[in-house]
Amino acid sequence: MLTRRDLLLVASALSLGIGIGRWSLVALAHAEGAASQAKVQDSALFDWNDLEPGPTGVGQYRGVMRAKTATLDELEMHITTLNPGQISHPPHKHPNEELVLIDSGKIEATSNGKTRVLGPGSVIFNASNQLHGVKNVGDTPATYHVINWHTPATDVQARAAEAKR
Repeated sequence: MLTRRDLLLVASALSLGIGIGRWSLVALAHAEGAASQAKVQDSALFDWNDLEPGPTGVGQYRGVMRAKTATLDELEMHITTLNPGQISHPPHKHPNEELVLIDSGKIEATSNGKTRVLGPGSVIFNASNQLHGVKNVGDTPATYHVINWHTPATDVQARAAEAKR
């Protein structure tokens, strides 16, 4: 026979369970709402004349886009112009892969231990977690386009690299 105490315990447990479930559903709905707000980038056209240059201390930077796409967690593109003799930043590595397309000037590129001077039309592929950097070794500004992408695997690579430190 159930006592009043037993009924209160069952009612309390059910109430707590329903409350937890309700809050879980609220949190889930909020997370799904936030995810749906991360708009997927549509096709777009970017006119050079519309890309506002900003100073970097070693040249200029033009942001093109940084957005989620239908197949990538993030696609980031920018254009850097380096003054003669300058580096954009010290050699570094990151879990995402990137392409660098040289538009003008003369760049000394280092990628995974190899260094080479490259000019207009040249392409650099920097693989995940491999050391790379560029320097303008010409007498004129050098401009290059950078395309970075992040996939679910990028996060796995980042965690693996962090674990090694």
